[in-house]
Amino acid sequence: MSERQYIVVEGVIGVGKTTLVEKMCNRLNNAQPVVEKHDANPFLADFYRDPRRYAFQTELFFLLNRYRQQVDELRQADLFARHIVADYLFSKSRIFASITLEEREQTLFNTVAGLLERDIPPPDLVVFLQSNTQRLMRNIRVRDRDYERSMNPDYIEALVEAYNHHFFRYKASDLLIVNATALDFVGNPDQFNDLFAHIMNAPEGVSYYNPATEE
Repeated sequence: MSERQYIVVEGVIGVGKTTLVEKMCNRLNNAQPVVEKHDANPFLADFYRDPRRYAFQTELFFLLNRYRQQVDELRQADLFARHIVADYLFSKSRIFASITLEEREQTLFNTVAGLLERDIPPPDLVVFLQSNTQRLMRNIRVRDRDYERSMNPDYIEALVEAYNHHFFRYKASDLLIVNATALDFVGNPDQFNDLFAHIMNAPEGVSYYNPATEE
């Protein structure tokens, strides 16, 4: 079993981050989940209706809320939990800002984010669930959140590209890239067991897990 204490699961909207975190915490002994509260953002529904008008408010709220949650919950969990498993990486705020904000807004946003990042510890391992737009849109439709019903596939496609670009250059911690396009860790216990084993025993540096090609 890996000695890594702090694990982050990341990926584009609809890929199954929170579900995987919950299943991992159920499997691990004395694990603390850190789950983002999307519904707490009062600008999110407005953003999906009018992205240009509400992008900066939406991203700034997420940034500050993520900062407060990570500073408070990670500090507390570090005292009591053997494992911490989060469904977002703090730097995801920069990923979203890169496609939703105009240049001047990005400059201001990244300045604030840079100051806050100094207080956020890096994870020991990031699990990047990588999927295509078609699968993500199908997952989004199935979970049927009110504010996501008007989700634009072009927005999801832009996020897919931005996430891939971000993790292509990511060096802050060990990274496991998972091909999640055909992965069903909810309905297929064997796939979850295999994925869980790969996560907990991921090697140092960058590694890959492709369930479609493994025996």
